[in-house]
Amino acid sequence: MWPKTLLSLISLSTLLVSAASFDADDVTDKRNCGISEFEDSFLHDLESAFADLLKFFHIDIPDDLLAERQYSGTTINVTWHVISANDTVEGGNISDESISGQIDTLNTAYAESGFSFNLANVTRTQNATWFSGAAPNTTQQTEMKAALRVGGPADLNFYTVGFETGKASGLLGYATFPYQYNENPSDDGVVIKYSTLPGGSMENYNKGMSATHEIGHWFGLYHTFQGSTCNGDGDYVDDTPAETTPTYGCPKDKDSCKESDGLDPVNNYMDYGYDSCMTTFTQGQAARMRDQLRVYRNIQI
Repeated sequence: MWPKTLLSLISLSTLLVSAASFDADDVTDKRNCGISEFEDSFLHDLESAFADLLKFFHIDIPDDLLAERQYSGTTINVTWHVISANDTVEGGNISDESISGQIDTLNTAYAESGFSFNLANVTRTQNATWFSGAAPNTTQQTEMKAALRVGGPADLNFYTVGFETGKASGLLGYATFPYQYNENPSDDGVVIKYSTLPGGSMENYNKGMSATHEIGHWFGLYHTFQGSTCNGDGDYVDDTPAETTPTYGCPKDKDSCKESDGLDPVNNYMDYGYDSCMTTFTQGQAARMRDQLRVYRNIQI
């Protein structure tokens, strides 16, 4: 059992604010993740609770050893829910081969972090309302997840939809964070646009990296530009360079924090670049993912 004071912090409602405005002159098709920036004060309380939980679970590790940890493989079971408007690929009825291709992409992207993904089951549901309008905090997504989600905190429920109308319009994906599971288990999971799968029709975003990015959130990672400042805690990972603006497209030598060491992490899966730019997680991100999964999802690593 977790201490009551820590449970009360974990169950805090998520406070979201809009991301700052950015100027990317040559990119009009900007990535749009449904996870906005968190309020700094909320993150401070949340991360303080997380640090206490690490100690409570006796897995607090000195910073100088954090990046040196070696992990045995950890497999995440995936239940994939295909939501479609009709029985065509254009209506979201993606093939089993497309799903397998996405799983292969995830296994490649997460291999060095010590994770693999096993496709445990595929469900198919034809519901034009869910397909079109499912988005964070909408009736459509609440109904969809209540009807379809299976398993416990360690099981990844993955939904593909169309993101066509209302709050959903323009999204490539969104996810829940590990700390949120305790408060609302039925909401847990990852939702992405069906056309972002490898070989899909979403130009510049059709190599499967939207799923990789959103699962990073499901594992407990923030955006690399969290906080939009060169100072402060940022994404709470020490080895990702400070970054004040999302990366759009595939820029070279982007450096939004010139007073800090290192160029912006434009190749990081948790930035906003084109799929072709996304190639890496850091060792610090891998360490955070494992700690988050152990504490909040009871995945023994």
